[in-house]
Amino acid sequence: MRVDKLLANSGYGSRKEVKSLLKSKQVTLNGVTVKDGSTHLNPDTDNLEVNNKKVNYEKYIYLMMNKPPGYLSATKDARDKTIIDLLNEEAKVYQPFPVGRLDKDTEGLLLLTNDGQLAHDLTSPKKNVKKKYAATIDGEVLDEHVEQFRAGIVLKDGYQAKPAELEIIHADKTSEIIVTITEGKFHQVKRMFEAIDQKVLYLKRLKMGELELDKSLELGSYRPLTEQEKAYCLSIKR
Repeated sequence: MRVDKLLANSGYGSRKEVKSLLKSKQVTLNGVTVKDGSTHLNPDTDNLEVNNKKVNYEKYIYLMMNKPPGYLSATKDARDKTIIDLLNEEAKVYQPFPVGRLDKDTEGLLLLTNDGQLAHDLTSPKKNVKKKYAATIDGEVLDEHVEQFRAGIVLKDGYQAKPAELEIIHADKTSEIIVTITEGKFHQVKRMFEAIDQKVLYLKRLKMGELELDKSLELGSYRPLTEQEKAYCLSIKR
């Protein structure tokens, strides 16, 4: 890998800013000052330092976000704001993307990473990774609906969803529920309730596998995964 690319990807600024660091002799490679950004190095074996401080390069980034409504789960869009707009420049240099999608008006747990294999495995139907949501429903959710979800509800387009867990917290003209699914079809939770002629008024993802939304994260904020959370994610890749 090139020295300038590694420094830029490690949060030391834009290519222009990194070039300035190199020109001012602030960068050393294995103890030798390096001014040419095109110099190649092995991140696993070579020692790169900026102002005598070792650069700890990480190939992948793993972030937990509490997604706010009004943002698309995408990396870019011509019209709407995306969750990438909420990241600082240091995080953006890793070019992370959302793992799975939350609708524009849906809140809650969203994992962002540049680890493509992990993203594939976490969203693969074969892995049966559970996604847990809290929702407010326009209509009374009944015990019979719990049974329908458990059996695998048939959507209005004829698709039979995989069995899902539906827990009724409060049922009246509007109901508060918890639903857990193992799929991630387009608008899945909303379509499941449409199949029983009810409408989702509010939806928030609480959990994805063993990753649970950090209750201290305000809407729109994010943090790196803890070592324990990261270990869980890496276990999914095996």
